[in-house]
Amino acid sequence: MPNEPLAATDGYGRLLTGVAWAVLLLGLWVWGRGPAEGQLPAATTGDVAAVGRPLLQELPRAIDPLPAARPTAVGIGALGTAHADVIPGGPDTTDGTPPGQEPDDVVWDASRTQPGRPGVAVLTGRGEAGPGHGPFAGLAGIHAGETVRVARSDGSIAEFTVEDVRSRPAGRTGARWIHRAHEHGRAELRIVAEDRPRTVVFAYLTGVSGP
Repeated sequence: MPNEPLAATDGYGRLLTGVAWAVLLLGLWVWGRGPAEGQLPAATTGDVAAVGRPLLQELPRAIDPLPAARPTAVGIGALGTAHADVIPGGPDTTDGTPPGQEPDDVVWDASRTQPGRPGVAVLTGRGEAGPGHGPFAGLAGIHAGETVRVARSDGSIAEFTVEDVRSRPAGRTGARWIHRAHEHGRAELRIVAEDRPRTVVFAYLTGVSGP
């Protein structure tokens, strides 16, 4: 009978080893499935390039739309654009974005809503020297969570938070893609850089200062 305690010990050790392997395999299975339900994966949008929100980044809540007022200037700190004058313009019959009336203008599509009002407002920038230049040069490099500020004719400054950045080749940026609201009833903004490929920033109203 002297060998019985040793046999029991060996059986217990094999049991512990089996449990350890089971835990390891379960962990590998869960890891391989990726983020759990309810978590945000890194966004991948657009056909050429996209800058989505980082994993699990929380963006601020939208605020209620503002009273009517036309845009007068726009600033994007991440681009070093502290102030660029905005002029009203009409829609381009080709793709729904307003053409620049002068080199380096930022043009507001006055046929659509005003920035801060419900719906989608569109501001487009063109560079005098062509792609890669102008008030929105480098737009594809900004990220979700950054702020776009629009000065308005009533003295207020509407603050929009970037939620998405998309780029598409020329000829694939129709009006519906730019003007479609992400959430009904929100005040949303599109910043369009007339580049090749064209870059569009999608933002929504999250703050206001001034009157």
